[in-house]
Amino acid sequence: MTEFKDTEVEMREFRLRVTTLGGLVFLCFLLLLARFVWLQIVKHNDFAVKAEENRISLLPVVPNRGLILDRNGVVLARNYSAYTLEITPSKLEAPLDDTIAELSKLVAVEVKDRRRFKKLMDDSKGFESVPLRTHLTDEEVARFSAQHFRFPGVEVQARLFRQYPLGESASHVIGYIGRVSRAEADALDDSDDAANYRGTDHIGKEGLEKSYEKLLHGQAGFEEVEKTSTGRAVRTLSRTPAKAGSNLILSIDIELQKIVEEAFGDRRGALVAIEPETGDVLAFVSRPGYDPNLFVDGIDTQSWDELNTSADKPMVNRPLSGTYAPGSTFKPFMALAALELGKRTPSQVTYDPGYFMLGGHRFNDDVAGGHGSVDMRRSIIVSCNTYYYSLGHDMGINAIHDFMQPFGFGQQTGIDLDNEKTGALPSPEWKARRFKGAAGRWVGGDTISVSNGSGLNAYTPLQIAHAVANLANNGVVMKPHLVKIVEDSTTHARKLTVAQQSYRIPLKQENIDFIKNAMVGVTSEPGGTAYRVFANAGYTVGGKTGTAQVITIKKGEKYNAARLAERLRDNALFTAFAPVDKPRIVLAMVVENAGHGGEAAAPIARKALDYYLLGKRPAEKDKNKVDKQDTENGDAPAT
Repeated sequence: MTEFKDTEVEMREFRLRVTTLGGLVFLCFLLLLARFVWLQIVKHNDFAVKAEENRISLLPVVPNRGLILDRNGVVLARNYSAYTLEITPSKLEAPLDDTIAELSKLVAVEVKDRRRFKKLMDDSKGFESVPLRTHLTDEEVARFSAQHFRFPGVEVQARLFRQYPLGESASHVIGYIGRVSRAEADALDDSDDAANYRGTDHIGKEGLEKSYEKLLHGQAGFEEVEKTSTGRAVRTLSRTPAKAGSNLILSIDIELQKIVEEAFGDRRGALVAIEPETGDVLAFVSRPGYDPNLFVDGIDTQSWDELNTSADKPMVNRPLSGTYAPGSTFKPFMALAALELGKRTPSQVTYDPGYFMLGGHRFNDDVAGGHGSVDMRRSIIVSCNTYYYSLGHDMGINAIHDFMQPFGFGQQTGIDLDNEKTGALPSPEWKARRFKGAAGRWVGGDTISVSNGSGLNAYTPLQIAHAVANLANNGVVMKPHLVKIVEDSTTHARKLTVAQQSYRIPLKQENIDFIKNAMVGVTSEPGGTAYRVFANAGYTVGGKTGTAQVITIKKGEKYNAARLAERLRDNALFTAFAPVDKPRIVLAMVVENAGHGGEAAAPIARKALDYYLLGKRPAEKDKNKVDKQDTENGDAPAT
């Protein structure tokens, strides 16, 4: 049977299919046209910018860090350029250990380099480059460059490095810079300075490098660089130069600083010297010190452990955060308080039998038989403990606390360094906060001990120096500072940082003059506890020795240094100002576990004053030690 095709139906179906397909093609064309309009017209500007960004990169230009100089222009911190071999772990194609092993065939890689690299890598993000070796020689750079193609993810970079040319000297003042840690990087990313720190690898970690970080860092610049699709730079289109950081000119006299550091030798302690009229800190010594250059490239684990586990605690900034009982250096302030508050007159005599009794408790004097009848001036010159036991009992702790506070005891001075300790100016309220329960109750014996500079007193050497400066400056209080001038590195315009007086302590001039005169007797009259040390000084100096116990001696026992471990012996202290008529320098110092202030501390102060006032340097033979024959009389422990 023959089938007949319905051509008309077939044509209709064919036309329908063609129409449908044509409609689909037209719809696709409309979609393409719409997309084209969207990309080329609506989003043209956005994509043009992205295309330009792919073609042009903005590269940060890291500014030169500002210099740090002493008051006479001696450079204490500077910059220099050197080549580093750096690894970006995320870009490596071979295992890290294998890469380092191969690199060590071209460039010397020591064990300490590996330890430092591991420490830095643990503290960095995986996409950051980490230095394996620094300070490459030209020959090492050439050897690596010839084999560079074998090491994707490894580059030689020219970097600016920080250098501290005097090493340990003034290390606790200057501080150091180090690699930006992960925590610091995150904090910078969230700060207003994020753009300014793009490309920056190092930041101030301690000392003035940290507290003046923003000024020292400067202002970052940038380069517009045209590059190929593979990322290779073709040419620089424009450049906005970086602005170098400001230079810091310190109040420190680095020669004075070095003389004091050498005089300490291998002993532990601190000294702060201040110009009372301005608050300029002339010397800021913490012994032992450390070499800040160790931290610039990233300190290796072994060196870090040695610094942090040393019993001598070289990383502790003793003038700023070490707290000590002031011992008998507290007595001139107690005497001044007695005059100002009407508790004693200069001629009033206290009899010293060698002890003071309070409620059945015996507080001993340093002289077994006592000093006999003692007036105020003699009490300072011979450092009579019993006089101040009696005075403190009559004054009461609240009067002592309120008088001492304006001098800066137990208060932060506001010096331009971070992490300054407050110390402790005792009072019943302070003790109740500090100790729990019955241990926080104030008792009469606490007042007796505090009045003699021992007991609960705890002050930093900086606070003691500041207090003596306020006394020497007749009650005018100047905030101590280490940076004297901030200098613009481009224009060399200078700005003084010296502030006006903070406030004035209301004191009677005749009372100040009396105390100063008594302190002159300490250094110039027979029987004075620093008389032998300052014989033939060539200038008039007011001083006060001090000795403070580190441990409590049991009732009925007598202090015997020979029977104690060295670190349990008394601390030696000394304070001074000179010349007396118009003081140019004030100092306060402590030599830890060294015994009498007149024997161990005052001779170091003599060397400092001889240099600063007379330009006299210590003889070569005694640069690193103080001979005991320099002194005869010492101040006994404050008890």
